Order: sequence, then C-alpha cells, then structure tokens
Amino acid sequence: MIRDVKILATEVLSNNWYTLRKITYEYKKKDGTTQIQSREAYDRGNGATILLYNPEQRTVILTRQFRLPTYVNGNPDGMLIEACAGLLDKDNAEDCIRRETEEETGYQIRDVRKVFEAYMSPGSVTEILYFFIAAYSRQMKVHEGGGAEGEEENIEVLECTIDQVREMMETGEIKDAKTIMLIQYVLLNRIV
Repeated sequence: MIRDVKILATEVLSNNWYTLRKITYEYKKKDGTTQIQSREAYDRGNGATILLYNPEQRTVILTRQFRLPTYVNGNPDGMLIEACAGLLDKDNAEDCIRRETEEETGYQIRDVRKVFEAYMSPGSVTEILYFFIAAYSRQMKVHEGGGAEGEEENIEVLECTIDQVREMMETGEIKDAKTIMLIQYVLLNRIV
C-alpha cells in the first residue's frame, strides 16, 4: 500500500500537441519508509467513445483512419479501424460523444447509454475514457460523416455486421483496445 503521496516537483517536458510532464513525488510505503520517484505523465485530456449498433440488422458503425503512432510501431499502412471517439475538450462526456458521432459518422443519435469508464494506459497517460453505446437507424443519418471541417480528419465510415467485426478481431484487423472493449460489451450482453 502507498499512502501520503506528495508531489515534490513538476517539470513540463513538452507542451506541443498535448502536455508531457516529469513529476517527482514521495510516498510512504507499507513499512513506513519514504520513497521518492520520478515519472513522466502524458496529459492529452479525457475522452469518450461510442459503438453505434442496430439490433435488427445486427450491424455496428465503425471508422477507419490513419494513426501515425501505429504506423511507426509496425502497422504497415497506419490505418486503424475504431469506434467513434473524441476528446472532451470543455464538454461533458455525453455532449462530446454526441458531437463526435455526428462529425465522424454522420449519424445524429438520440439516446446514448454510458456503459463504463476506464483508464486506457495508466502507467503513462492521464486520460480516462468514457464508453457509450447507442442504437442507430438509417433515419438518423444526416450527412456522410468523415470528420469536422478544419480538424484535418480523413475518416472512412464503415457499417459491418457483428459477425464481421468478431472475425476482424480474431484476425487482428481490429486492434484498437477501446473498440474491442465495446464490441465485447455488446456481444457479452447480447445487444446485437
């Protein structure tokens, strides 16, 4: 057990795209001794993600876009299939995911349901991600999607059957953790 954590120093190492800080802290260990450590924490803000599903058609809406970090880590074309997601900025999680859903997928959803929240990489990233699901229908499509003007997004919208996405996870075509978590949620709960 760790107790009595005190931040001793914080140094900004980079403030370019997001903020990378080196934090030095001390804490008391279970035996009562004091330990001092330094760690880097990347603060990119909190986010929200959603899986749109159609229970009658047994389909889901996903996106495909280029992700540089996957490219430099061995993804040959850098393309990643994902659930719709975005940073909260100053919005609450539900408002954020409604906005992101319309921008990225072109669907204007009505009822969203928060299913859980999770730290995605707690060893180095401060972000907590809020996970949502929502039913969709063709009548909710208000435009083609693809991302917001001026955000340099180049997003392809995919409609896949639940059987297709299950196979895509098994073959490794879907490798995005948040997406796998949401697909597993709808499968385990027999939502689609």
